[in-house]
Amino acid sequence: MKRVVLALVSTVTGLVMLLGFKTHSTAAPVALGSTGTSSTGTGSTGSTGGATSAGPSAPGTTTSKIRTVNGHAAHTPYGPVQVQVQLSGSKITNVQVLQHPTASGQDQQINGYALPILINETMTVQSAHIDSVSGATYTSDGYIRSLQGALDQAGITR
Repeated sequence: MKRVVLALVSTVTGLVMLLGFKTHSTAAPVALGSTGTSSTGTGSTGSTGGATSAGPSAPGTTTSKIRTVNGHAAHTPYGPVQVQVQLSGSKITNVQVLQHPTASGQDQQINGYALPILINETMTVQSAHIDSVSGATYTSDGYIRSLQGALDQAGITR
């Protein structure tokens, strides 16, 4: 019995650590977004714009602009979920979650697990037609609704 409990605790601990591991930095896509003008912004982004430019050496990046679009805050029984999407043309280059339920430790645990999965799935599928995360149905639903709203505002149909 002790071995079963130890194995279960070890498995859960390993899974939590694995899911909490960040495989990429969200800073790089944000820095790239400052090189062009945003469709929702007012123009120049200040003195840091040229410092983080991908430059003309990157093929196909000289004509496409990075746009940032916020989805609406989708209300769930546990609180609002709102996403921000960065687009280069019609390609989703980054997704950030602006709002999500954080009232309890359980909210934080569920969203800490589910949101990276939802973001990864969005980046892979390049649309809002993604599966919900088991155990995070309300968060998944709010995320998908907000994501679809952002893509609708951007004129992206898939």
